[in-house]
Amino acid sequence: MDFATGVGILGAIGVVVSLIMLDGGNFGAYVSDHAFIIVFGGATAATMIRFPFSVIAHGLPMGLRFAFTMRALDPRILIEELTRLADIVRKNGPMALENVEVEDPFLAQGIRYIADGYDRDFIKDALEKDRDSFLMRLDEGSKVYRTVGDCAPAMGMIGTIIGMIAMFAHMEDPSKLGPAMAVALLATLYGAVLANLVCLPIADKLHVKLEEEEVSRTIIIDGLLQIRDAKSPNVIKEMLISYLPERHRAEFAEAA
Repeated sequence: MDFATGVGILGAIGVVVSLIMLDGGNFGAYVSDHAFIIVFGGATAATMIRFPFSVIAHGLPMGLRFAFTMRALDPRILIEELTRLADIVRKNGPMALENVEVEDPFLAQGIRYIADGYDRDFIKDALEKDRDSFLMRLDEGSKVYRTVGDCAPAMGMIGTIIGMIAMFAHMEDPSKLGPAMAVALLATLYGAVLANLVCLPIADKLHVKLEEEEVSRTIIIDGLLQIRDAKSPNVIKEMLISYLPERHRAEFAEAA
C-alpha cells in the first residue's frame, strides 16, 4: 500500500476540518446541495464529453486502486533478482525456472515463457504488448483525474457566477442574499478542494507510477531476453545497471 497517498489525503481533510472547527465548528454552513451539483455534476459532465465512457469507467477505479495500493519495484532489487535467475539457468538450464517463485506477476509471466521454451521474438513481443497495454491504462487513468481536476475549479467559478447573479437579482429581498452568497463561495471552495486535494494529486501520483513501471518492466524484459539467450549473469547485471541513476550505480557497485 502507498501510505503517502492515504496520509496526504487524511492530512488534507484534517486541515480543512480543523479550520472549520476553529471557525466555530458549524459544518452545516459549509454544505450546499446547489454548489455540490454544480461542481461535481459539471466536472463529471465535462469529463464525459472529453473521454469515451469506457475510458472513464475503468480510469476512475484504476486511479484509486493504483494510487493507494500499487507498490513500486526497486530497480536494484529487480537487477539482483534477474541476475539470480540467470545464474539458475546457467547452472541448471531453463527448465529449472519452473520451480522458481517470484512476487511480481509480470516477471513470473516472463519466467514461465522461458521455462516453456518459447522463442525470443515471442517473449519480446508478448511482454512488450503487456507492458504497453498496462502503461496505456495508467496513462488514461491519470488523464481522467487530471481532467476532473482541471474542470472542478472552472465549474466552481461558474457556480460562483450563478450565485452572484442570484444575489443581485434579489437585492430587494435581504433574506435571499445570504443563501445566494453561500452558493457562490461554496462552489469555489468545493472546486478548489476537489481539484487540489484529490484529483490533481492522484493524477500526478499515477504519472509517477507510470514512469516507475515503465523502467521496471523494461528492465524485466531486457533481463529476461538476455537470460533466454543464456548470457552470463555478470554480463546481464552490467547491462541492466545502465538503467540506474548515476548515484545508484555507484552504490550498486559498492554493494557488489
